[in-house]
Amino acid sequence: GYEELPTAVNITWSSINFKTILQWQPKPSGYFYTVEIHGRTSDVKRKCILTSETECDVTDVLRNVKETYTAHILSVMPMEMDNFEEPPFAVSEKFTPYSQTVIGKPEIKDYSQKGSKLNVVFKDPLTPYLFPNGSFQSIQDIFQHDLEYKLYYWKDQSSGKKDVTTKSRTFEVSVDSGKNYCFYVQGVIPSRRENRNGQESTVLCTSVGTSILDEYGTEVFIIIAGIAVAVITLAIVLSVVLCKRKKAKKARAVREKELLNGV
Repeated sequence: GYEELPTAVNITWSSINFKTILQWQPKPSGYFYTVEIHGRTSDVKRKCILTSETECDVTDVLRNVKETYTAHILSVMPMEMDNFEEPPFAVSEKFTPYSQTVIGKPEIKDYSQKGSKLNVVFKDPLTPYLFPNGSFQSIQDIFQHDLEYKLYYWKDQSSGKKDVTTKSRTFEVSVDSGKNYCFYVQGVIPSRRENRNGQESTVLCTSVGTSILDEYGTEVFIIIAGIAVAVITLAIVLSVVLCKRKKAKKARAVREKELLNGV
């Protein structure tokens, strides 16, 4: 009967940019799971009905991102033995997408360093939710003024890091002309108590006024100098050898001429 079925344990919510996956254990054997999503003010919704998996994508039933939800994971038999018998279930921790989803990596679209100005243009991550016209909402569309972005930048090969904040999708900062800079962008929600900082974008570096020596250091200079010395030495050796061969050939020609005259 139902009372003998094990219930789910280690239930966790995993959510990035509002794409939310519910995970649990153990793998079922001889029974299945069904997930029920309970909202504080919304109707119960069922997902992943009679699944043998231990995860369930519940993104589409969490559209009210400011609602607080709990998941009931039911352990059920392949066929209901008694329609009036309630299957055993486990209850997850509470989850509020708006305050708990992780902000994903921004995408750097363009950057340039001209003179003493570093310009960075980025694109904020998209969510799985759609506008009425069918285009995807970005996280900034949902968070509005609660979301801001930070640009962290530093002089290449330096540990001194600076940061500047914007609510737009562009940065312009003053830097030392002719020096290369590295940077990354990160979303931040200051009003949150937890998960305030999002994932960091890819680190990129500018390449203004860069020489081979700047990029690779003294090793390249030593290698180039060594090659130059070797080439010069080889040229000298070849010149000496050719000169000696030329003198020997001339001396041999003179001796041959003397022998002929003697005959």
